[in-house]
Amino acid sequence: MDKNLNQLLKWSLEAQTAANAGQSYNSNGAPTSNNNSGPATGTGAVATSPAPQVTGSGPRPVDPEVLASLFGGPSEAELMKAAMEVITDPSPETTRENKLIAFDNFEQLIENLDNANLLEELSLWSPLISLLDHEDEDMRYHAAWCLGTAVQNNQKTQERLLAMGGVPKLVDLAMKEGESEKVRRKATYALSSAVRNYQPAMDVAADEMHKRGHEVLVNNGTKVDAADMDKVDEVIDVLRNKAKSA
Repeated sequence: MDKNLNQLLKWSLEAQTAANAGQSYNSNGAPTSNNNSGPATGTGAVATSPAPQVTGSGPRPVDPEVLASLFGGPSEAELMKAAMEVITDPSPETTRENKLIAFDNFEQLIENLDNANLLEELSLWSPLISLLDHEDEDMRYHAAWCLGTAVQNNQKTQERLLAMGGVPKLVDLAMKEGESEKVRRKATYALSSAVRNYQPAMDVAADEMHKRGHEVLVNNGTKVDAADMDKVDEVIDVLRNKAKSA
């Protein structure tokens, strides 16, 4: 994760802990004054007990660079990179839960067409596709989900997925014996997005399925037309039904 974002997260957690203890701090880590504490002065004033003191130090001062990052705000491209860094972080300090949260954030970001088109520029295609082979079922599920989102109604990203070898991997995942139903269904969703109105991906998917004995892809000896939604649905239904039998 980006250093500034990481420091900002730590500061916010420390500030929240202090707030729960009844003390507030400023961005320099110093406690703020309490106007209600201490005895009142003047005629008729009633003395009050001093406010209880919170022991221990407050949150560490926030680095100016972090504050600049806060007020300027990270770009969505930076958020995409930061999310992928969390997802692929091999450190045991990064929990599985945090990785799945980062995956959810990543998927929401690439719902935006412009952000999906940034995957190539940010060099995120390779790590995303590689996660289809992850040992964790939920990581494979989220990887397929993100790929399906990225290529939906977007020929530019359909081309990149095909060029990066993602289509054969998705066919393999959708038809893999022993794979869970939810992963196979999400891989099928990704393939459905990848092949619609994009003939090169449809042809590769058909060839990969043909290798696995699914002759349904052959229509009177001709290729399945990627622009014929009914025919594409027939192909995708084969995969959906196979997923149900998992």
